[in-house]
Amino acid sequence: MAVDKDKNTQILVTFPNELVEQIETYWHENKLKNRSEAIRELVIAGLKSSIQ
Repeated sequence: MAVDKDKNTQILVTFPNELVEQIETYWHENKLKNRSEAIRELVIAGLKSSIQ
């Protein structure tokens, strides 16, 4: 899948294996399309909670 570079920035991030397992659990439990979508949702939720 191509990345729309006008709207998105692709980055490389390294996570510990234990965190990847938690992300993948979240991904599958929430029936998301892919791991990237799960990571985006988790980051957005974390940012929202830090602002409140």
